[in-house]
Amino acid sequence: MAKFVAIGYGDREGYERTDPRLRDDAHAHDQRLRDSGVLMGIAGTAVRVRNHAAEGVETETGSFLRSSLPVAGFAVLEAATIDEAVELVANTPCAVAHGVVEVWPLQEPQ
Repeated sequence: MAKFVAIGYGDREGYERTDPRLRDDAHAHDQRLRDSGVLMGIAGTAVRVRNHAAEGVETETGSFLRSSLPVAGFAVLEAATIDEAVELVANTPCAVAHGVVEVWPLQEPQ
Protein backbone atom coordinates (compact mmCIF):
# COMPACT_ATOMS: atom_id res chain seq x y z
CA MET A 1 0.00 0.00 0.00
CA ALA A 2 1.18 3.49 -0.82
CA LYS A 3 0.93 6.38 1.64
CA PHE A 4 -0.77 9.68 0.91
CA VAL A 5 -0.99 13.01 2.69
CA ALA A 6 -4.37 14.73 2.52
CA ILE A 7 -4.61 18.45 3.28
CA GLY A 8 -8.08 19.82 3.95
CA TYR A 9 -8.94 23.47 3.41
CA GLY A 10 -12.16 25.06 4.58
CA ASP A 11 -13.64 27.94 6.52
CA ARG A 12 -16.39 28.34 9.08
CA GLU A 13 -18.68 30.11 6.57
CA GLY A 14 -18.67 27.20 4.12
CA TYR A 15 -19.06 24.72 6.96
CA GLU A 16 -22.06 26.50 8.45
CA ARG A 17 -23.91 26.83 5.14
CA THR A 18 -23.72 23.06 4.61
CA ASP A 19 -26.75 21.02 5.66
CA PRO A 20 -26.13 19.79 9.24
CA ARG A 21 -27.05 16.20 8.27
CA LEU A 22 -24.39 16.24 5.56
CA ARG A 23 -21.84 17.65 8.04
CA ASP A 24 -22.75 14.94 10.57
CA ASP A 25 -22.32 12.26 7.90
CA ALA A 26 -18.94 13.75 6.97
CA HIS A 27 -17.77 13.73 10.61
CA ALA A 28 -18.93 10.12 10.93
CA HIS A 29 -16.93 9.33 7.79
CA ASP A 30 -13.84 10.92 9.39
CA GLN A 31 -14.37 8.80 12.50
CA ARG A 32 -14.55 5.64 10.37
CA LEU A 33 -11.27 6.63 8.71
CA ARG A 34 -9.62 7.21 12.11
CA ASP A 35 -11.01 3.89 13.37
CA SER A 36 -9.42 2.18 10.35
CA GLY A 37 -6.00 3.60 11.24
CA VAL A 38 -5.84 6.86 9.29
CA LEU A 39 -3.73 9.42 11.15
CA MET A 40 -5.83 12.58 11.09
CA GLY A 41 -5.70 15.89 12.90
CA ILE A 42 -6.87 19.49 12.95
CA ALA A 43 -4.35 22.09 11.83
CA GLY A 44 -2.90 24.23 14.60
CA THR A 45 -0.74 27.33 14.28
CA ALA A 46 2.27 26.72 12.06
CA VAL A 47 5.85 27.65 12.89
CA ARG A 48 8.25 28.31 10.02
CA VAL A 49 11.78 27.08 10.64
CA ARG A 50 14.90 28.26 8.83
CA ASN A 51 18.50 27.29 9.35
CA HIS A 52 20.21 28.67 6.26
CA ALA A 53 23.64 27.18 5.77
CA ALA A 54 23.26 25.61 9.22
CA GLU A 55 24.25 28.97 10.74
CA GLY A 56 21.43 29.35 13.23
CA VAL A 57 17.80 28.43 13.65
CA GLU A 58 15.22 31.15 13.02
CA THR A 59 11.53 30.59 13.70
CA GLU A 60 8.47 32.61 12.84
CA THR A 61 4.87 31.89 13.75
CA GLY A 62 2.61 31.59 10.73
CA SER A 63 2.40 29.43 7.67
CA PHE A 64 4.29 29.90 4.45
CA LEU A 65 1.52 28.15 2.54
CA ARG A 66 -1.13 30.47 1.10
CA SER A 67 -4.63 29.55 -0.01
CA SER A 68 -7.98 31.26 -0.45
CA LEU A 69 -9.23 28.95 2.33
CA PRO A 70 -7.44 28.27 5.62
CA VAL A 71 -5.78 24.91 6.20
CA ALA A 72 -8.22 22.95 8.35
CA GLY A 73 -6.46 19.63 8.86
CA PHE A 74 -4.23 16.84 7.67
CA ALA A 75 -4.39 13.10 7.27
CA VAL A 76 -1.86 10.40 6.45
CA LEU A 77 -3.55 7.42 4.86
CA GLU A 78 -2.74 4.26 2.99
CA ALA A 79 -4.37 3.26 -0.28
CA ALA A 80 -3.52 1.06 -3.23
CA THR A 81 -3.77 3.97 -5.71
CA ILE A 82 -4.30 7.71 -5.71
CA ASP A 83 -7.83 7.08 -7.01
CA GLU A 84 -8.55 4.99 -3.92
CA ALA A 85 -7.07 7.74 -1.71
CA VAL A 86 -9.36 10.27 -3.40
CA GLU A 87 -12.34 8.01 -2.68
CA LEU A 88 -11.33 7.84 0.98
CA VAL A 89 -11.33 11.64 1.41
CA ALA A 90 -14.20 12.55 -0.91
CA ASN A 91 -16.78 12.50 1.91
CA THR A 92 -14.77 14.29 4.60
CA PRO A 93 -16.01 17.62 6.04
CA CYS A 94 -13.67 19.79 3.96
CA ALA A 95 -14.66 18.03 0.75
CA VAL A 96 -18.42 18.29 1.34
CA ALA A 97 -18.67 21.62 3.20
CA HIS A 98 -17.55 23.99 0.43
CA GLY A 99 -13.86 23.39 1.02
CA VAL A 100 -11.31 21.28 -0.79
CA VAL A 101 -8.96 18.39 -0.03
CA GLU A 102 -5.62 17.91 -1.75
CA VAL A 103 -4.20 14.40 -1.92
CA TRP A 104 -0.43 14.11 -2.24
CA PRO A 105 1.47 10.84 -2.80
CA LEU A 106 4.02 10.49 0.00
CA GLN A 107 7.25 9.21 -1.42
CA GLU A 108 9.45 7.76 1.26
CA PRO A 109 13.20 8.29 0.93
CA GLN A 110 15.22 5.29 -0.19
